[in-house]
Amino acid sequence: MTDCPVKVGSMLFTMVDPHRGYEVAYNRWYERDHFYAGCLVGPWLFAGRRWVAPRILKDLRFPEPSSFAAPSVAAGSYVATYWIHADHHDEHHEWAINQVRWLYRNGRGFPQRTHVHTLLYTYDWTHYRDSDPVPVELSLDHHFPGMVSIAIEREPGVKQDDLDRWLRESYLPHMLADSRIASCSTWSPIPQANTPPMDIPRVERTDRLDLQLYFLDSEPQQTWSRFQKFGKALAATGLGQVVFASPWLPTVVGTDTYTDQLW
Repeated sequence: MTDCPVKVGSMLFTMVDPHRGYEVAYNRWYERDHFYAGCLVGPWLFAGRRWVAPRILKDLRFPEPSSFAAPSVAAGSYVATYWIHADHHDEHHEWAINQVRWLYRNGRGFPQRTHVHTLLYTYDWTHYRDSDPVPVELSLDHHFPGMVSIAIEREPGVKQDDLDRWLRESYLPHMLADSRIASCSTWSPIPQANTPPMDIPRVERTDRLDLQLYFLDSEPQQTWSRFQKFGKALAATGLGQVVFASPWLPTVVGTDTYTDQLW
């Protein structure tokens, strides 16, 4: 089988900072309760993965300041990514809103944390390095040793198709060739609900925002220069700007690894 009958249609991308002094407690609450009870047990959500940015990786982020992360580009120590099955986004989202509210009412929230960027995204497309790649649907379960998230804000008047054409035809083929970057998936924001179940900051200019997730065969430091070059090349086209670029490592599930390295 070369194709995946299971298709990703949307994603939850939730980037959070625990409050200082609560790093271990937050990590354990999220991976032992909320990761499952707030997400994975729900209908039509079929994969999830948590990622962490220790301080050594936060120091690689750009640009500063960032419209994607506040109050600085260093905000956001953890990100969780979840795949929702195509054509079933609304079914899962309705369940998730009610489930999270129930969890909070029953004392299973965690107030000592700050949401930096939490938003749902529609899946657009993936560019792969290899002819027989790890499909995007399996990327969260493949145990890639690194991920990079890049947020792009298109310039006013630039259409999505124009940016996609440059990415897919002109830049990504040579960026990924002979690299440790296995794939690049691209996502478009879904407008935020008027009554979210938690305190989530509003995201501005979502009509011009694109989010990319790059899955890596190595830790991000080994290939970070390619992403720095990408940011400069994109700016030179006049199509848009990188407004947030961050390297990530997968969390070591069941341990407190990295909780003492966030700041």
